[in-house]
Amino acid sequence: MLGRIFPKTIDNRYRGHLAALWIFVPLVILRLGIAIGSLVRADGSLQSADGIPLDTYPPAAAQAIIAVSAYGDVADLWLALIFVLALIRYRAMVPLMFLVVVLDWFAHKGVGMAKPMERMAGASPGSYLTLAIFGMSLVGFILSVTGKGYRLAEPAAA
Repeated sequence: MLGRIFPKTIDNRYRGHLAALWIFVPLVILRLGIAIGSLVRADGSLQSADGIPLDTYPPAAAQAIIAVSAYGDVADLWLALIFVLALIRYRAMVPLMFLVVVLDWFAHKGVGMAKPMERMAGASPGSYLTLAIFGMSLVGFILSVTGKGYRLAEPAAA
């Protein structure tokens, strides 16, 4: 199983179920869109998508929160670009990329529980989107580590 997540050779040979690639494409587009959108929006998508009440903070504090969040958005953009690279040139990495998204979701949930922050009433639109991305990634991960390509590549058991 670990050989499917961490292949010996990172090439463009994808061995998993084809449906996982069809899930990976919109996932990559979503991750790119979220990262770029967060960087270009004035509020960094913090208030509009994440439900953080920036208008209740003094302007300097709100600007500092937006700036600190932008550093994370740059990291998200780099990760999304690595996803593009995996999709175009190194498809053997697709299972690992799905796993990264799943683990990232759990890490964000853990940080959110350890360091909770005030949010506006009701669920934010971003929470629905991240839950959808998590679900897509979990299904994609399972599909990406299964498939005929693995059975053909692995030697028969003696």
